[in-house]
Amino acid sequence: MAKEFDVIVIGWGKGGKTLAGTLARAGQRVAVVEQSATMYGGTCINIGCVPTKTLIHDAEQHRGNGADVQYFDRAVKRRDELTAKMRQKNFSMLNDLDSVMVFTGSASFTGPHSIKVVGDEEVLELSAPKIIINTGALPSVPPINGAEVGGRIHDSTTLQHAALPAKLLVVGGGYVGLEFASMFAQFGSEVTVLDRGTRPLKREDEDVAAEVLAALSDAGVDIFSSASVTSLRQNAEKVTVTYEQDGMERSVEADAVLLALGRTPATESLNLATTDVRLGDRGEIKVDKHLATSAEGIYALGDVIGGPQFTYTSLDDNRILKDQLLGEGERSLEDRAAVPTTMFTTPPLARVGLSEGQGRAQGLDIKVAVKKVADIAAMPRPKIVGDPRGIIKFVVDRNNDQILGAALMHVDAQEVINLVALAMRSGITASTLRDSIFTHPSSTEALNEVLANFD
Repeated sequence: MAKEFDVIVIGWGKGGKTLAGTLARAGQRVAVVEQSATMYGGTCINIGCVPTKTLIHDAEQHRGNGADVQYFDRAVKRRDELTAKMRQKNFSMLNDLDSVMVFTGSASFTGPHSIKVVGDEEVLELSAPKIIINTGALPSVPPINGAEVGGRIHDSTTLQHAALPAKLLVVGGGYVGLEFASMFAQFGSEVTVLDRGTRPLKREDEDVAAEVLAALSDAGVDIFSSASVTSLRQNAEKVTVTYEQDGMERSVEADAVLLALGRTPATESLNLATTDVRLGDRGEIKVDKHLATSAEGIYALGDVIGGPQFTYTSLDDNRILKDQLLGEGERSLEDRAAVPTTMFTTPPLARVGLSEGQGRAQGLDIKVAVKKVADIAAMPRPKIVGDPRGIIKFVVDRNNDQILGAALMHVDAQEVINLVALAMRSGITASTLRDSIFTHPSSTEALNEVLANFD
């Protein structure tokens, strides 16, 4: 007979684990299913945000010192020690609750309110009137001849434990590709990026993108645009990548290749055909604004729904479902505004809202403030820490002084962008932000100067 619960949460991502704990403390019997003990806590702490940013930090400390295999190995060891501690903490946070049962194994639906969990030694049947899918996403493998992860060909997970490559080739010029390019270049690898677009960061204004690309170039990264990879061939010593550019077929050799072409919602193994859950074109689970699927009692949150793939949006998904299951049911995806993002190149690029190009394309009456970090007198912190590169750009409604968007590429940008996003959500004007009192020396105080100079 199936073990019965009030709620089953499939997957240990940020939103799912937080909601599971909340429901358990509210008195509900909760089953949490995670396919691997190595993934307790979810993608972020095990293979995503925390481990990669740990490696990026150590790479920045090594910048300019050339390839050092021992240094890289120590950085990987520190990464592993940190993730192990966080994984154990995350496991205890749920497993120690009396009304939570943790199951380790692969979950698949056997009916609209039941699942099968296949572990190493047993198969279990679980059932609940409410099931929450939080299975996340997996690195996409492109339909390119030879593009199979293994050996010297990696995705963003496997590359974290590969030997430090003398030559790394990155397929894809998106956030993940450029973060890893920046990281490995600072560890001392010779890095080449093949980007099929006309230019990397094409959604950014050209002046902002140029600053990021200049920083990558400073680190020694070579980027080739309009380069479409057609095949990969590897042997014990190298990988040969063939690509087309400007109508010509070219090839390049590397010690390792990173496939960085996005992530795909992890739904294939769930056997959703036994339910009424509908999927989108990319395999994502279709949900309404309250994160309910098309099947009664089944909800989904996090990367698996195909929206922005960020830990903090998954956490906000948790708030929406908490309100649905325990509250008034009023909170929804429509409440979400001014969500910031950061690409952790060195320095990082953080942004929120509209770019200048997007604002003008929409026909908005905007004013723009832009300044390179090196030229901002009231921003000594980047100079103090030895990295005055970057740019700050604001897009503001000319009629009401409301901030419509910002791009910050500088030391501490990942922190300052949160203040800007809060100002946007709260209706704080650019003038108010300009005249605010900030600590010194800090990166935030750049806002005093930049917002005083509009076009």
